Amino acid sequence: MPLPIALALYQPDIALNTGTLLRLGACLGVPVHIIHPTGFAFSRAALKRSGMDYLDSVEMIEHDSYARFDHWRRDQGKRLVLLTTRASIPHHGTRYEADDILMVGRESAGVPPEIADSAELRVRIPMQPASRSLNVAISASIVLGEALRQTGGFERLTGSPATG
Repeated sequence: MPLPIALALYQPDIALNTGTLLRLGACLGVPVHIIHPTGFAFSRAALKRSGMDYLDSVEMIEHDSYARFDHWRRDQGKRLVLLTTRASIPHHGTRYEADDILMVGRESAGVPPEIADSAELRVRIPMQPASRSLNVAISASIVLGEALRQTGGFERLTGSPATG
């Protein structure tokens, strides 16, 4: 079976969102990459409220910089899929691969243009025209759900075909 899709959090600003995404990773068997520096004092205590006891079962990989993360993922042959409001491709209008890494940017600023340019694919979630953006944990959940549906990731969890 191919390696699961993974999540990457680019310099997350908010501990509660980071903990929520680590919990999501634990529940769905999805590795979560944390790209430092974070905008909060990174510790288990900071993540405990939203990560709860799921922090013990998530595969969390820390990278001390984007450059190190990017070097690692290129060596592994993994495609980087950036979730961004600046993309033209809707998240449901693309084909995901089983070893993609879905990356969300900082809550306060997204990712710098040079990092956006390094992603092989950039997708957006369609929203009402007056809306600016969704919370990163919600965004990651929506796109991760579609990516897992397309790649059979839910079958890996349930042993039966995914519905939908």
